[in-house]
Amino acid sequence: MRINLQQVSRAIILFVFVIFIVRLHYTGDILKLINPKYLMLSKTAAILFLVLFIAQIKRILESDKHDHADHEGHNHDHGNAPFTFRKFISYAIVILPLFTGFFFPMSTLDASIAANKGAMLSLSNNTSKVDDAIEEETTEPDTESIEESTNNEVQQDDNVADPNLYSNTISKEEHDKLIDELSEQNSIEMTDQLYTTYHQEINMNADDYVGKEIKVTGFVYKEESFSANQLVLGRFIITHCVADAGVIGFLTEMDIAEELDEDTWVEAVGTIYLQEYEGDLLPAIKVTEWNVVEEPAQPYLYPISIKIT
Repeated sequence: MRINLQQVSRAIILFVFVIFIVRLHYTGDILKLINPKYLMLSKTAAILFLVLFIAQIKRILESDKHDHADHEGHNHDHGNAPFTFRKFISYAIVILPLFTGFFFPMSTLDASIAANKGAMLSLSNNTSKVDDAIEEETTEPDTESIEESTNNEVQQDDNVADPNLYSNTISKEEHDKLIDELSEQNSIEMTDQLYTTYHQEINMNADDYVGKEIKVTGFVYKEESFSANQLVLGRFIITHCVADAGVIGFLTEMDIAEELDEDTWVEAVGTIYLQEYEGDLLPAIKVTEWNVVEEPAQPYLYPISIKIT
């Protein structure tokens, strides 16, 4: 019997993956990488890595004599073949996420990422929906289309079913009630839980919310085309994982906008109005009160899923 060092390396890699995932959950950094509805999947992955690690242990001690009687003509590697450059590349690819995860700080998506993702393009895309909504404000909403759209959204989620999938899910009735209550409010607070739902509604029916007071928190984002008193108070929204993160927020008018650096987090209270920006009509905020605040412990937003029963 002898110790197979390559099998030892594989066992160590599996166990470090377990530690890495547990560490992400313990520190809460896992929520900077994935939507909370996938937390159970990540825990399951940690358990699978642990099972594979246990299975790997018995392979560390191997016999000097290997019986090939059951698989004559084989050409596979039992882990004792010479360590080649090809193997080195394979190991490096597997180890790279562990190395970056342990030795590089977990950074938050910021204004530079928003610029790369085209933040204003994203906000302007919402504007076309606003234009359509304003033009059709005298028509009845197409309820069937809304339900079909929502159903399609659920059906297009081709990820493996997660027991925690509906942790951030509300029924269609609850969603409609939230929207009805929102339309009746004179003062709107964009809480983290309801931010995406409220933001979508305000963009779709912006004319209905003009003149209403709104309280919003976000990071400062600017573009060269902005005037001196303009900025965006933005938030990153994660639908599945950080790779699909996008920016939502409001074009904002503030007297001191020019003095605020990008990525500064601001809590602001203002009034909703419609602002034309490069040919599009955006729901915007004219700020009356504001405070610079610390970046939230959880800076990202996660959209609410609507479950049709």
